[in-house]
Amino acid sequence: MELAHNLLLNEEVYNQLGEVQKAEFIFDWLSYLEKLLLATSRSDVKEKQKTLVEQLLSLLNSSPGPPTRKLLAKNLGVLYSIGDTFSVYETIDKCNDLIRSKDDSPSYLPTKLAAVVCLGSLYRKLGRVLVNTFTDTVGNILKAMKSAESQGRYEIMLSLQNILNGLGAAATPCHRDVYKAAKSCLTDRSMSVRCAAAKCLLELQKEAIFMWSTDLDSVATLCFKSFEGSNYDVRISVSKLLGTVLAKAIISKHPGSAVSRQSIRRLSLEEVLELLGTGFLRGSSGFLRASGDMLKGTSSVSRDVRVGVTQAYVVFVSTLGGTWLEKNFAAFLSHVLSLVSQSHPKATQTQTDAVCCRRCVSFILRAAIGGLLGEKAQIAAAKDICQAIWKLKKVVDAVMNEGNVETRVGSTDVMASQHMLVCALQELGNLIYSLGTTAAPLLQDSSAGLLDSVISVIQHPSIAVRLAAAWCLHCIAVALPSYLTPLLDRCLERLTVLKSSPEAVTGFSFAVAALLGAVKHCPLGIPHGKGKIIMTLAEDLLCSAVQNSRLSAQRTQSGWLLIAALMTLGPAVVSHHLARLLLLWKCVFPLSPKDLETEKSRGDSFTWQVTLEGRAGALCAIKSFVSHCGDLLTEEVIQRLLPPLPCAVDLLIQLSSVLRTYGSTLKTPSVVYKQRLYELLILLPPETYEGNLCALLKELAADLTASDIQVAASAFLLPPLCHQDDLVILSPLLQETDHRFIEEQLLLGNGIACGSLEYDPYSIYEKDVEGNSVPKPLPPVLSVISSAVKLFGVVCAHVGESQRLFILEQLLDSIKHTKGARQQIVQLHVVSSLSSFLKYLAGSKGHLGPEEMRRPVLALVMGALESPNPLLRCAAAEAWARLAQVVDDGAFTAALAQVSFDKLKSARDVVTRTGYSLALGSLHRYLGGISSSQHLNSCVGILFTLSQDSTSPDVQTWALHSLSLIIDSAGPLYNMHVEPTLSLIIMLLLNVPPTHAEVHQSLGRCLNALITTLGPELQGNSTSISTLRTSCLLGCAVMQDNPDCLVQAQAISCLQQLHMFAPRHVNLSSLVSCLCEILLDNSVLVNLCSPYLLLRRAVLACLRQLVQREAAEVSEHAVMLAKDSREELTSDANIREVGLEGALLTLLDKETDQKLCHDIKETLNHMLTSMAVDKLSFWLKLCKDVLAASADFTTVTCVDTMQEEEGDKGDDASVLTTRNDDKSYPFTNPRWATRVFAAECVCRIINQCENAHSAHFDIALAQEMRKRDSRNDFLVLHLADLIRMAFMAATDHSDQLRLSGLETLLVVIRRFASIPEPEFPGHVILEQYQANVGAALRPAFTSETPPDVTAKACQVYIIAVERHKSHRQALKTTTYSEDCVRNESYSPDGLLDLVHADLGTLSRLWLAALQDFALLTLPSEFASQLPVEGGAFYTSETSENAKLHYYNSWALILHATALWLTSTGFVVADPDEGASHLSRPVTPTSMCQGSSSGAMVKSPEDVCTDRFHLILGISVEFLCSLRSDATMESITACLHALQALLDVPWPRSKIGSDQDLGIELLNVLHRVILTRESPSIQLASLEVVRQIICAAQEHVKEKRRSAEVDDGAAEKETLPEFGEGKDTGGLVPGKSLVFATLELCVCILVRQLPELNPKLTGSPGVRAAKPQVLSEDGSRLVSAALVILSELPAVCSPEGSISILPTILYLTIGVLRETAVKLPGGQLSSTVAASLQALKGILSSPMARAEKSHTAWTDLLRSALTTILDCWDPVDGTHQELDEISLLTAITVFILSTSPEVTTIPCLQKRCIEKFKATLEIKDPVVQIKTYQLLLSVFQYPNPAVSYPYIYSLVSSIVEKLQEIDQRKPEDTTELQIFQEGIKVLEALVAIAEEQHRSQLVACLLPILISFLLDDNALGSATAVMKNLHDFALQNLMQIGPQYSSVFKNVMASSPALKARLEAAIKGNQENVKVKISTSKHTKNPGKNASIQLKTNFL
Repeated sequence: MELAHNLLLNEEVYNQLGEVQKAEFIFDWLSYLEKLLLATSRSDVKEKQKTLVEQLLSLLNSSPGPPTRKLLAKNLGVLYSIGDTFSVYETIDKCNDLIRSKDDSPSYLPTKLAAVVCLGSLYRKLGRVLVNTFTDTVGNILKAMKSAESQGRYEIMLSLQNILNGLGAAATPCHRDVYKAAKSCLTDRSMSVRCAAAKCLLELQKEAIFMWSTDLDSVATLCFKSFEGSNYDVRISVSKLLGTVLAKAIISKHPGSAVSRQSIRRLSLEEVLELLGTGFLRGSSGFLRASGDMLKGTSSVSRDVRVGVTQAYVVFVSTLGGTWLEKNFAAFLSHVLSLVSQSHPKATQTQTDAVCCRRCVSFILRAAIGGLLGEKAQIAAAKDICQAIWKLKKVVDAVMNEGNVETRVGSTDVMASQHMLVCALQELGNLIYSLGTTAAPLLQDSSAGLLDSVISVIQHPSIAVRLAAAWCLHCIAVALPSYLTPLLDRCLERLTVLKSSPEAVTGFSFAVAALLGAVKHCPLGIPHGKGKIIMTLAEDLLCSAVQNSRLSAQRTQSGWLLIAALMTLGPAVVSHHLARLLLLWKCVFPLSPKDLETEKSRGDSFTWQVTLEGRAGALCAIKSFVSHCGDLLTEEVIQRLLPPLPCAVDLLIQLSSVLRTYGSTLKTPSVVYKQRLYELLILLPPETYEGNLCALLKELAADLTASDIQVAASAFLLPPLCHQDDLVILSPLLQETDHRFIEEQLLLGNGIACGSLEYDPYSIYEKDVEGNSVPKPLPPVLSVISSAVKLFGVVCAHVGESQRLFILEQLLDSIKHTKGARQQIVQLHVVSSLSSFLKYLAGSKGHLGPEEMRRPVLALVMGALESPNPLLRCAAAEAWARLAQVVDDGAFTAALAQVSFDKLKSARDVVTRTGYSLALGSLHRYLGGISSSQHLNSCVGILFTLSQDSTSPDVQTWALHSLSLIIDSAGPLYNMHVEPTLSLIIMLLLNVPPTHAEVHQSLGRCLNALITTLGPELQGNSTSISTLRTSCLLGCAVMQDNPDCLVQAQAISCLQQLHMFAPRHVNLSSLVSCLCEILLDNSVLVNLCSPYLLLRRAVLACLRQLVQREAAEVSEHAVMLAKDSREELTSDANIREVGLEGALLTLLDKETDQKLCHDIKETLNHMLTSMAVDKLSFWLKLCKDVLAASADFTTVTCVDTMQEEEGDKGDDASVLTTRNDDKSYPFTNPRWATRVFAAECVCRIINQCENAHSAHFDIALAQEMRKRDSRNDFLVLHLADLIRMAFMAATDHSDQLRLSGLETLLVVIRRFASIPEPEFPGHVILEQYQANVGAALRPAFTSETPPDVTAKACQVYIIAVERHKSHRQALKTTTYSEDCVRNESYSPDGLLDLVHADLGTLSRLWLAALQDFALLTLPSEFASQLPVEGGAFYTSETSENAKLHYYNSWALILHATALWLTSTGFVVADPDEGASHLSRPVTPTSMCQGSSSGAMVKSPEDVCTDRFHLILGISVEFLCSLRSDATMESITACLHALQALLDVPWPRSKIGSDQDLGIELLNVLHRVILTRESPSIQLASLEVVRQIICAAQEHVKEKRRSAEVDDGAAEKETLPEFGEGKDTGGLVPGKSLVFATLELCVCILVRQLPELNPKLTGSPGVRAAKPQVLSEDGSRLVSAALVILSELPAVCSPEGSISILPTILYLTIGVLRETAVKLPGGQLSSTVAASLQALKGILSSPMARAEKSHTAWTDLLRSALTTILDCWDPVDGTHQELDEISLLTAITVFILSTSPEVTTIPCLQKRCIEKFKATLEIKDPVVQIKTYQLLLSVFQYPNPAVSYPYIYSLVSSIVEKLQEIDQRKPEDTTELQIFQEGIKVLEALVAIAEEQHRSQLVACLLPILISFLLDDNALGSATAVMKNLHDFALQNLMQIGPQYSSVFKNVMASSPALKARLEAAIKGNQENVKVKISTSKHTKNPGKNASIQLKTNFL
């Protein structure tokens, strides 16, 4: 194909190719040429122009296919517009000659058509240049049209459209001729010609004034005619034409002279609407003829005309736009409603017509109000609708009050206004539903009186109005949940009061049912007591039905309706009323067949009507119960449900005789009864009605073949039984479109009504399948059949085989015995039931039965496969495959396939060929894969042949569809057929006429299946693969050019697949530009950005996939497209300004389809994730524009004036001014849902920035980087915008938006609270926005705000105050004490002052809630002990529902209560509090048991104990059995509560004194640590463990103290031992607190340091392994465990302490050994520090000195010291890299903390001294400094027995080292520090030494010090280090001199040199000695500090 890529056609290659390849080659060359011409320079084009024109014209004669001719024409146009135009006249003449040619053969047709297309393209491109030739051309084309067939007419119309487009006003002379020709084409029998004519006329009306002035009436009539017998495409095109022309008639400014102005009259809105109205009401029959028909009463407008006109209304309003609609809304509303008013009785003469007309009116209103108006205008529209309702209500009232004077006339009046009311109420409901909480002001506005108006029409005489009003209330309740309960109360109250009015009884019961249906959509539900009220009321209605015959039917219906609606509230509510329900159910049917017989002979038709109504209602209530309360269907309940069922079935069987007896008035009630029974049985398992199966089956068969069914409604019966994928080949009406709501009625056919609420009032509480729109149940006559079909499937599968065979035979006969239309209906029903049966069998893995069963089934299916109804063929093909599936026998499947082959080979008629070809595809779909490989070749062969049958597009479509199914199911087996299939597809794509769109759609599906089959292989580079890939891309290109939207959708999904498998080979820029052009094609007209929903869905699905991989590129391509775009589309200007992202946001705002909106959001989310950080300003501006476009700007301004400090004042002003100028504003009035999405985007942007550069949250850094490069952009620089956006959202009318705004505010405060303000040190950056935050939160605390918004605002407030406080605290306390840090992490200290005043009340409520929670979590066996009336916040009935709320909030309440108890120290303030009651006296608050024992008041001690056990019990119960869904927050809160509890002495004493309790708690915590990995949870658990040990210690101390006091000092020896281990030292596992603690600590330590486990290391000896640094969390955990270990000895008795000491020492030293890593700067790792601290704690334990344990401790401690010393020495010759400082510090801790006998035994002492010596020799200066510091502490030890050996051994080497320094001058501060530390050691020695030795020491020290003094000259040139040394030496000398003056003098006397040096130095320093001293202090500081720190830490 690369050979095709030249400017000129490569004719050598071209001539060598075969026919099919030639066509491909040409297409490829032309599509390449199109891009190349635009990129080539003008001179190059002119050079080759002549050859190129010749080549292109020669192609005209080679009969090019449709796509090729289109491209050829395009290229000719482009070529002439770039190059010279002088030869263009020859080209035009040539084309005209080709068109004039007399050759009419089919082979010549493509050439003629190509010439027509070329003319169109040339005129379009060159326009005015060709103005002098165009009259001839147009004449010639119009002449050719007279003899042209449909393809020719189609192309001529499109070509004329192009000519008119190119010439503009210059074409005026031909306008009339073109108009005349197009008129005839607009009613052409070919639908595609009609579409083309509509396009042509749409172009014509731009210039032809007469179309929207003088000829307007005839254009309208013409369009109405065009709608007759039209398809969906025609309706879209023609309605667009009609709507545009009429809109133009209203808005156009007429040009021209005064004369013409008089002749053209400007039309008023009324006239134009009247014109549209005639079409709607009278159809295309014109104005005169209609009147005659109307007199005869025969005319009824065909539905397609009505639907077409409806669409034209929508186009008309959309063209005029939202602002126009706002101004003229009242007129428009009254006109649209009048379409169903009494002035046009014809439109609503039958109920069927009325329902259809109402649908159309609703659609117009929904599209206009929902699609065009912003929220403010929608609220105004709602008020107008209210007015209309009031007016209609007055009419009704007047009539009703007149009494009986003219009742008949009156009642027609009333009945005629009903339809207007229904439309108005439904639209009002939809409107409020879409407005959501934004509608709140509308409902509060008393002048509109919205609720009153709706409730007032609930008593309207017409049932449809009552239902519509009830549905409207349902919508209000879903939109504004706060209105649900008040509305329910109001309706229940009216229902009780007006029990004697039949209208009120039904009306208000509908309303209550509708409101109950709304409960599941309202998060907060309704009060629980309502269920009881409704149940009682329903029972009351049912019982009183008998009392008054006028009301009996209504009361019966209402009673059962209320019960059925009540069931939707779910098991929790229904369980309390179950017994009453079952009793009512039992009573409604006779008990035995005999009773039924006697019943039949009694009563009249009226009583039977009421009885049937009642029984149908009862069946419905039980159905509702079964479907909504599945949990309650226990065996027992099912047994109680069953008894009435046989009787119900008996009644069903006898209905026909009842009907005969009592006449046809019972017809409808009996049908309804049947339907209800069938629906219930479908839901119940078949076993429950086993006994009645056969009787049921007979009844069902009779129903399905009954002689009186008149309507064949295949369109609702069959689609569920066909495969979803197969419906595509049928009417496009079965697919989803934007007009589905009105198009449905065409699908059902003229005689059948579409669904409407009045056909089944019981559906009012059900959730509608389609989401939010009103339920649309079909008439009972139809729905009973669809239920019968479903039930037949189930019953037939469960009866015996003989019975099954008999019924199937019977059904087969019933088809044979009928004729004509009846036969079709029976066949339809029978085949539907059969399909349903096979589907059920296949689904339940059943079997068909013996072989003789196959014959009738086969006969039925084959009959249907040859039926003229395509839907039936489709269902039959599905059944054919299901049959093979349930028989499950290879031979049978093969036979079925063979039958299909034979039929396809012999049959010539379209029906058989389509049916059997689909049957083949279906067979493969269900049984494909390996088993059918032998049929594959024959299948593919046959389908290939059929798909080339150009005489019948239908056969081609079905065959290709079937082929696509086979490709899909064959998988890799299909590989051998890929190439021929692909070339077949390409050949057909290039040759099938564009008028056969359905063939192209099937081709697209085949191509898609092929691409999927090839899959990732498409990436390959072999020639065969690249040829396949090129062909696929070529196929996509052909389909992209197709005029049909669904074919374009196929092209896009194919390209999407290709992009997935071979992304490098898909041209992203052209794909993105194609997608954007479709998306934004006509977005000026709201409802018409590509009118095809499926195309828009395909585009977005594709975009979504593209941006996942390459968001930035997609975005750039879209903007590039907008800039390059030659034709100025208004929408593109939009992309230029706001990018693809902004365009998608606009689309999201207008789009109503759920799936599409979801895809748009996903696409935007992917784009945001990958690009928000890089395009920060752009994204924030987008979100801000959306949020600000509808914000109330007055509020923003007032807040801004409060911000005095804000820097960007200018910015504010600009935001406020741009608002006034609408032009610059990209978004106009976005809906609340879009604004919520924008607010969510802001939060996402902040999250994205968290993972990016740190400068996003650091203003100083951000400003600095911004200075360096102005392109740098950081979030913190946009803080003002973030706050403003959050503010705008948080103060909106919509609650959802308020929640999103508050969430955004929360995120902003969390992220930015701690950022300091660089300009004002000590302040944070957020302080300047306090006013904004306050103003955003304030409205949330008003009384009418919903609770969820207030709760969110509290959350924000808490975070804000906390952050503010923590910041203040951080400023006040620069050094944190341990305590303060802990408080900060989780104490709500900062907020206590907020709630302080209410703590008394709150704490009581908290305790009550915890008590409730404790009771509710008890296992079910304790249910009998629970309080009967419930708890503080729940009643016994609501306990199930309440549990969830308690589960969600108990943890925080527990934590709060614990904190409160801690703060009060468990002091009960007033004596009454112990037994105080809540405001609602349900149970006492504290734990005193029930009010019955009222007199007994508990003591404060008891109250505290109860509270303590309540908190402890709840915590332990929760932590004991942690469910997998327990949240981290709950566990943390629970542990923090325990910590708070144990912070106070009293609870600690309770735990300490009750050892079992402590052990239990420890075991629970051990479990938590084992099952939860989170470090924070483990740390919190360890903290609780520490507190338990502290409690035990305190307890032991207290016992010891009291024992000492009691026994006195005399009998000291006999004191009992306290603490664990008593006298024996044994610790019993499970009974010992210490043992439990050890287990827990070992678990923590071994998890972090597995090497500590001797089992793992193989021996308890020391193992040579590298020490390691733990993670921060790990270190924290290990440190906490060590703290606990060091506390343990204090809990034990002396003997007990001996038992545990080895373990504790082993673990502590083990941690030291495993983590002693050398760190820079001689720091100790936190774990080493902790282990040293723990060692110190253990060594200084009083147990080491207690007489009973002293000796054992001494031995063990010596062993421990040996272990530490052994760590040092290499084992097995491997050297461990341990940190010497850590080990040396450990030795020092031993020396200083134990009793002297531990460390003074010679062998140990000697080794210790060696270690010090060795360390002094280490060259590392840091080690030396630390060694000196440790030695200093050892030397200063008060006991000489310990310190002297060290002094004797080490001083000499220290002095030597210091003397060395004299020769080797110190070079840096560390060496200086070594010297200083050494001097300190010597000075300390001098101080310790005895008098007689002191002089020698001073004599050593002085020369060293003096040697560092410098004389004047040297001082000037010395380094800073030497100067410091000099100062230090001098200063020390100044101190020593006076202290030891005699020694000093002696030394000076003995050495004159020293003396001279000293004096010189003192003199030199005399003048600035003060300054020097101060600086030397500074340099000494670091060293000094470090030593102090060490001391405090361990020594």
